[in-house]
Amino acid sequence: MRIIPAIDIIDGKCVRLSKGDYNTQKIYNESPLEIAKAFEAHGLQYLHLVDLDGAKAGKIINYKVIELLSSQTDLKIDFGGGIKSDRDLKIAFESGASQITGGSIAVKDRDLFLKWLNIYGPEKIILGADTQNGKIAVSGWQEQSKELLLPFIKKYRECGIEYVICTDITKDGMLQGPGFEIYKEILYGIPEIKLIASGGVSEFDELQQLESIGCEAVIIGKAIYENKISLKQLEKCITG
Repeated sequence: MRIIPAIDIIDGKCVRLSKGDYNTQKIYNESPLEIAKAFEAHGLQYLHLVDLDGAKAGKIINYKVIELLSSQTDLKIDFGGGIKSDRDLKIAFESGASQITGGSIAVKDRDLFLKWLNIYGPEKIILGADTQNGKIAVSGWQEQSKELLLPFIKKYRECGIEYVICTDITKDGMLQGPGFEIYKEILYGIPEIKLIASGGVSEFDELQQLESIGCEAVIIGKAIYENKISLKQLEKCITG
């Protein structure tokens, strides 16, 4: 199972939220590059980078952070937040993102999202399926759509999607454990999907549980920043 640390950006700074609530913003570092280099120094190869300003604004904002991290580290960056147009997508890839995650766009403009999937392929385009009360949330989690989680993922799997990031919003940033039951349900219903678990990871032992369920990867954010899981632990996990 791949380990993917997360950096969320507001005003160019590394922050974390609780349950996606912008009012709970906590700044952990003024320099995302410093954090990214620490991840890389401990053997981590991937990075989940989220433009929270972009998610709220509906267009990419912090692309300069992608440029900085991609030029100063070898981390493979999957980027999300505010990608709503061909221009946003082009900026993200030209700035150095290896993959992009589309969540709101997959709900609000299915044709455009499928066009991206057909042009760039399933290795480059990740489906964002962030859920609350069984439904998909959009617009930086400020809105709840009518899309039900499992049918939403199945619909896109039938169109060729391979990677899905699923965040249980009720768990995100709460350090109370991930949504194991949700991930079991997804992998039972769509066993061939490459599921990336996100939200709620609070201790090292949970990683083994997620792997045993069948998750392809896990995104870890606040647990690292709050020293619940150390980079040393993750380094040992990667190297075996």
